[in-house]
Amino acid sequence: MLALQATLVERIRARMAERGGALPFLEFMELALYSPGLGYYSNGLRKFGADGDFITAPELTPLFGRSLATHAEAVLRAVPDGDVLEFGAGSGALAIDLLRELEARAALPRHYCILERSAALQQLQREVIGVALPHLVERVRWLDRLPESFKGLMLANEVLDAAPVRRFQWTGNGVREYWVEWQDDGFAWSLRDADDERLVQVVTDLAQGHDWPSGYVSEWDPSLAAWVGSVADSLQQGALLLIDYGSPRSERYHDQRASGSLMCHYRHRAHGNPLILPGLQDITSYVDFTTVAESGTAAGLALEGFSTQAHFLLDCGLDRLLMALEPDGSPRYLAQVQKAKQLLMPGEMGERFKCMALRRGIEGVLPGFRQQDLRGRL
Repeated sequence: MLALQATLVERIRARMAERGGALPFLEFMELALYSPGLGYYSNGLRKFGADGDFITAPELTPLFGRSLATHAEAVLRAVPDGDVLEFGAGSGALAIDLLRELEARAALPRHYCILERSAALQQLQREVIGVALPHLVERVRWLDRLPESFKGLMLANEVLDAAPVRRFQWTGNGVREYWVEWQDDGFAWSLRDADDERLVQVVTDLAQGHDWPSGYVSEWDPSLAAWVGSVADSLQQGALLLIDYGSPRSERYHDQRASGSLMCHYRHRAHGNPLILPGLQDITSYVDFTTVAESGTAAGLALEGFSTQAHFLLDCGLDRLLMALEPDGSPRYLAQVQKAKQLLMPGEMGERFKCMALRRGIEGVLPGFRQQDLRGRL
């Protein structure tokens, strides 16, 4: 593990030398997370579950995937011979739970496609899905690029929050960008006047719409709008479901959120320093769901709904699935109740995670947004 980290540090320092001694944080984050064979999501080290760095909803309990199956079933019944495409399938737990539940409902997709940029995670997914669902593994396809034309359900759970971001500071009359350099025996921040025209324009527009104090710090994902647009171009019929840390733009860039939303996860501890433990810790940033909605509708998709994870899961029947587990007071049942609370409680995942669906070419109401629709806050 330490040898891997040391190799990645040398790779990042070599890139810095090529760039004159420093890198924009965007490039540092890209290398730390995705450098082939060394980055956090590429090196094969355990990331998910009790022995990893964090627990995602699918690892926490199968109730998450079984609830999502209600939404998936509605989409698949509206799209004959439709597929499911999961972006960044992580440990493969969500794919397993979704396929199991859809099979029980006689609503299996023609194919379950996974678009995963990490070769190490692809291998893990192949192994666990093959063991858990040997009779369904032939339906699972791994893709190396976005299909030109897709019909069915596209799904991204905790994917967008790990996209590399530009970190900036508003000075009151201008924009500075955070760079990363090597000082003494570690990586350190440096600030430079921003020379990226898009960053300057975006931050200036945001500052004019908010009451930011001088020294306000935050992040901006320059790839988000283009990613949503390309996915929308691929989606010919069906729906795109996104679940992630995030908020509407007005909350994401509120003047009281003056230090941004960068968060790191290492051994189930959350902290705010992305410059340590390169390759060994996750780095995330809140998603601007207003940009997601604007980009999707600009590309011809219709906004189906926007909700907290708690309301989405309840509308998809999580409470009914929990009751069906025969509430007998046993330790197993009580453990499932506790895990369901983590999915739903405001202080846990219930409100920090948001759900958004966009659709094209299908009729009828999709489960998930009938109890709550927060599109008015976008």
